[in-house]
Amino acid sequence: MRITILTALSFLFISSATFAQGKKGNTKKFPKELRYNFSEDGEQYVKATFLAQIWGRYTDNNPGTTLYGFDEPTSFDMGLRRVRMQVYGQLTDRIFFYTQLGQNNLSSSGERKQGIFFHDVLGEFRVYKDAISIGGGLTAWTGASRYSSPGIGSILTLDAPLYQQYTADVSDQFVRKLSIYAKGKIGKLDYRLALSDPLAIPVSTAQPGTAIGTASRFSAEPPKAQVHGYFMYQFLDQENNTTPYNAGSYYGKKTIVNLGAGFVQQPQAMWHVSDDLQDTLRSNLSILSVDFFFEKPLNGNKQNAVTAYAAYTFSDFGKNYIRNVGVMNPTTGNTSSTVINDAGNAFPMGGTGNTIYAQAGYLFRKDLLKDLGTIQLFGALQHSTFDALDDPMLMYEFGANWLIAGNNAKLSLEYQSRPIFETDALGNTNSTSRKGMVVMQLQVGI
Repeated sequence: MRITILTALSFLFISSATFAQGKKGNTKKFPKELRYNFSEDGEQYVKATFLAQIWGRYTDNNPGTTLYGFDEPTSFDMGLRRVRMQVYGQLTDRIFFYTQLGQNNLSSSGERKQGIFFHDVLGEFRVYKDAISIGGGLTAWTGASRYSSPGIGSILTLDAPLYQQYTADVSDQFVRKLSIYAKGKIGKLDYRLALSDPLAIPVSTAQPGTAIGTASRFSAEPPKAQVHGYFMYQFLDQENNTTPYNAGSYYGKKTIVNLGAGFVQQPQAMWHVSDDLQDTLRSNLSILSVDFFFEKPLNGNKQNAVTAYAAYTFSDFGKNYIRNVGVMNPTTGNTSSTVINDAGNAFPMGGTGNTIYAQAGYLFRKDLLKDLGTIQLFGALQHSTFDALDDPMLMYEFGANWLIAGNNAKLSLEYQSRPIFETDALGNTNSTSRKGMVVMQLQVGI
C-alpha cells in the first residue's frame, strides 16, 4: 500500500513536469492535470489540483472606519483571497474520497501565520449507478442555492454571491458542514440532500453580535440538526457532480439550461429577547430559494458565449436579523455610532427578508488576443429588502476577466458599489450614500 501511494505521488509530479514542457519542450503549453489512473480505463484514479487567487485593491471605506485605532478613510491592500489544494479520487467502483485544504483571506491587516486547514474531508459510497451515492464528513454538499457551493476556479464575477452561503463561519467552517448526505442524478434531475450537525456557538467567542439582544442572532444553545437540499433540472448539457461545487462559467464549452430550487431548515437556530427584556424567544432558521442558470455558446468554432444567472431567496433568520460582510476586510474597527455597515468594505449582505440576485457575462471568441487568450465581461447585482432596514439594499459590480489560459491563469478587474446605511435620530435605518471598491485579481491554478 505504501509503495502504491508513493508511486502515485511520484507519477503526479513527473506528469506535471511532462505536461508543462508539452511537445518538443514547449514551455508555453499549460499543464493538463495532475492525475494518476489505477485502472486502464481511467475509472479508478487519484487527482490533485492547486489554485491561488491574489488580490490587490483600493477601497473607499465606510464612514468612521479605523485600522488598529487609526482613522482609515481609504485603503490600498493586497492579500491571498483563496489558496486551495485538492486531492481526491475513485478508489474502487463504489468508493470515492475527497479532501481540500488551504487558506482564506490572508491580508496585510489580518492575522499572521494563519496556517492551512481542511475545508473538506469526506468519504462516499456509490449505492446505485449515478442515481444515488451516500457520503459523510466535512463537506459542501449543501443547500439552498447554486452558489451555496461555488466552484471558485470558474466564478464569473470576482466573488460568488456570498449571501447564498447562509451560515458561513457562524455555525459551519467556510460553508462546509459536518454532514451525512445523499446525491445523484435521476434522468435530468440532479439532487443533493444533507443532514448536518452545526458547529456550536459559544457567546464569549462567537461572531460579533451573536450575544443575545432584541434583534435575532444565532443561538448559543446546543444546536439542533440542520436539514438542507438543492435540486436542479438540467434541460440540456449535464453538469458533473463528482464534487459539490457548481461552475460559474463553462467558457463556451457547454450549453446549460438549469432550473433549481432548494431549502435550509434548522429548528430553534436563532434567539432574541422580548422588547421588555424579560423573555428569551427562539425561532427557526428557514431558507427557500429558486434560481436559473443559463450558458450558451454563440459560435462553436469561436467559442464565444453568453452566461446568465438569476436567483430569488426568502430568508427567515428571526426578528430583524442582519449580517454585514466585508470580504477580506482591510480594516479593523468603526467609531461611528450611526453607521450600520460596520468597518471597511462591509455592507448588509444577509438578513431576514427577500433577495433577488442576477449576474451576466459575455465571452469573446477564444482567439481574441491571439495566443494571449480572450476577454470575458461581466456584471452582477444584489437587491435585498431586509426587515431590519427601511430602504432596500442594492449592491452592483462589473468588470472583466482576461482569460490568459482559460480559468487556469486569468487576470480580473472589478468595480463594486455598495450602499451605506445609517440610523437617524428617530431610529430610521436608511441608505444615505454609496462607497466603492476596485479589485484586481490574479488567479493561477491547475
